[in-house]
Amino acid sequence: MSPPCKVRVSGGFVLLAVWFVLANGWEPLATVLGAAAVHEWGHWVVLRLLGAEVTGFRLSALGAVLETDSGRLSYGRELAAVLAGPAGNLLAALALTAAARGRWPAAVGANLVLCAFNLLPIRPLDGGRALYLLTSWLAGPAVGETAARWAGTVTAAVLAALIGGVIWKTGGSLWLLPALGAGLYWSAGPWLSGAHA
Repeated sequence: MSPPCKVRVSGGFVLLAVWFVLANGWEPLATVLGAAAVHEWGHWVVLRLLGAEVTGFRLSALGAVLETDSGRLSYGRELAAVLAGPAGNLLAALALTAAARGRWPAAVGANLVLCAFNLLPIRPLDGGRALYLLTSWLAGPAVGETAARWAGTVTAAVLAALIGGVIWKTGGSLWLLPALGAGLYWSAGPWLSGAHA
């Protein structure tokens, strides 16, 4: 019998959710959380099919994380599990488009945005993890680490510059400030920690 899955919700997630509801209402939050649930369900289904146990689920201000024993998986199998989240969002968007005939454009959009965002080659996002796994599988872990670090740093720096430009051009948006901070953190993180050596 597998151990129970521990669920943890951070105070940052609660504060962000309350802020979002106060600014936008419950319906947009439900739409975003629904897309996030589809995303995590995609990861969970493939992990279970591959025999990996899900030991925990964590919600923070930066998103959701499934904690697993995926260390037992090969590069190819872990890559499949990582890409299953964005694939779940893409399939949900296609299914909603076909079934709803334009009735739920926000849900379609939320799934597409979550899919695309998570495919950015920035760790800890799925795209960054996928890049690391693929290059490690093909050329070894040292090459995978270098490729993931450089791609993530460059992408995060470009993203932070674009968001900073939008904030400056539009006179600012409180919703873009956390994204700017995350972009700056992800771009500077490997270098501040000394991991580039």
